[in-house]
Amino acid sequence: MWRFAGKRALAALLVLFAISVMVFLIFFATPGADPAARIAGRNASQETLDQVRVSFGLDKPIYVQYFVMMRHLLIDRDLTSFVNRGAKVIPQIQAAVPVTLSLVIGAAVLWMILGVTMGVVATAKRGTAVDPIIMVLGVIGISLPVYWLGEVINLVTQSRLHDSIFAWVPPLGYVPMSDGLGRWALSLFWPWVTLAVLYSGIYARVLRSEMVASMNEDYIRMARAKGISESRVLIRHALRTSLIVIVSLFGLDFGALIGGAALLTEVVFGLQGIGKLTYDSLQNFDLPVILGCVLYAAFFVVLANFIVDLVYAWLDPRVRNV
Repeated sequence: MWRFAGKRALAALLVLFAISVMVFLIFFATPGADPAARIAGRNASQETLDQVRVSFGLDKPIYVQYFVMMRHLLIDRDLTSFVNRGAKVIPQIQAAVPVTLSLVIGAAVLWMILGVTMGVVATAKRGTAVDPIIMVLGVIGISLPVYWLGEVINLVTQSRLHDSIFAWVPPLGYVPMSDGLGRWALSLFWPWVTLAVLYSGIYARVLRSEMVASMNEDYIRMARAKGISESRVLIRHALRTSLIVIVSLFGLDFGALIGGAALLTEVVFGLQGIGKLTYDSLQNFDLPVILGCVLYAAFFVVLANFIVDLVYAWLDPRVRNV
C-alpha cells in the first residue's frame, strides 16, 4: 500500500509541475501576450514598457521568469497583483479559501447522504412505485440549473417570504465560523441545498445503476445461498462494491468544486470564494492572481484524485498492483 501511495504521490507532483509550466507559458509566453503592456496601461510609451519589463523581470529569459514567478508565489509568498498594485496574491487566495471550503464540504456531506440514501432505497424498492419516483426526483434535480435554483431560493427566502416564514434566513454573504457556528451554518444552508440538489440526483442514479448490476453477480448469489438476509446483502456486499464508482466520481466533483467550479453558486449567494476571485481576475486579466488561482485549483483536483486512488486501493486491493 505504501509503495502504491508513493507512486501516486510522485505522479501528482509531476502533474502539478506540468500544469504550472503550461499555465505560465499560456499567459506569459504566448505570442501577443505582453504582461508589461497590461501593467503599464493603455497608450504607454516604449520607454515606459521597457522600464516595466526591467522592474518586473520580464526582460529575462522565459525560464528565468518562470522560476522567479514560482519563487515569489510559493516560497517568498510576496507575488503582487498587476492590477491592484501592492495587493499580494496569497492573502487574496487565503481569504477566499475558507468560503469555498465551507460551501463545498457542507454541500458534499448533504449530497452524499441524500445520493447514497436515494440510490440504496431505489435499489431495494426496484419493481415498485418507489423506484421510478426516486429516479424522477433525481432527474429533476440534475435538470435544474444551479444559478436558476439559487435565484428562485433567494427570491423566496430573501424577498417574498423573508418577513414571515424565512425570517431566520440571514442576508446574502458569508459569515465566518469565528462569528458563531450557528450563524455560519445559517449563512450557508441554502447554498448547500442548491449544490446538493444537483449532485444528489447524479449520485443516486449512478449508485442505483451500479447496485442493480452488482445484484446479478456470483458473489451476491453466493451470499444469498449462505442465508444472509437481503438487507445485509444489499448493504455489506452490493453497496461496498458499487461505492468504488461513487468514490471516483466524488473525487472529481469535489476537487473541481474546491478549485472554483462552484462559481455560479458563489455569485448567486454573494460568496467571495475562489470561483469568484478567479472570475474577477480573468475579467481584469490579472496574471499573477490567475496563475495563483489556477495552481490552487490544480492542487486540489490532484489532491482529490490522489485521495480517491488511495480509497480505491483500500476498497479493491487488486488496484495496488497496477
